[in-house]
Amino acid sequence: MNTLTLYGNRYSGHSYKVRLALMLADISHDYAHIDISLPRDQRPDDFRAASRFGEVPVLVADGVPLSQSNTILQWLADNYGALAGAQGERQRVREWLSWETNRLGLSLPNLRYSRLIAHYEPAVEAWLETRLRADLAVLEAELAERRYLAGDQVSIADISLCGYLWWLSDAGLDIAGWPNVRAWLARIAAQPGWQHPDELMAADIPE
Repeated sequence: MNTLTLYGNRYSGHSYKVRLALMLADISHDYAHIDISLPRDQRPDDFRAASRFGEVPVLVADGVPLSQSNTILQWLADNYGALAGAQGERQRVREWLSWETNRLGLSLPNLRYSRLIAHYEPAVEAWLETRLRADLAVLEAELAERRYLAGDQVSIADISLCGYLWWLSDAGLDIAGWPNVRAWLARIAAQPGWQHPDELMAADIPE
């Protein structure tokens, strides 16, 4: 088996979804928290050497660095069979991973960042919120008749899309407005090995 080290940040939903996949699949790994408030040239040398784009997450597998959260999830599915979905469901998994990158993975993190830290212009926040509400409507409709996004079991599609939704209130929205999405999150949270990102991503940070 591979020796795995995940570099991430406690506030990064993209880091969280990779670590959550590792936990749900019970894959042994080391975790290194990276303080992304530091200038990039002041971050640890081993991380800078591994991170092609200077971003988290990065998963290093036997010395080979892998970047971008959804491609890391796909690598875990391909190499460990972890949360891959059944054979006939894998096209749906790939479609949801691509959708997340362009839609929910853009709208929610940016709106959360604005409302917590950056405070973008009101028009920008309004655009992001409108887009996020549209994305949540897509999920709400999809989950009206499905337990998970690609089949009857949790897959990397679910892990990818849930990553930032545990922090939806940070973006100023209440998950109660999307009851099917809320129920889906509860099913994910019931999986063995699940932890909320505030717990999982802070667990190995030195005091």
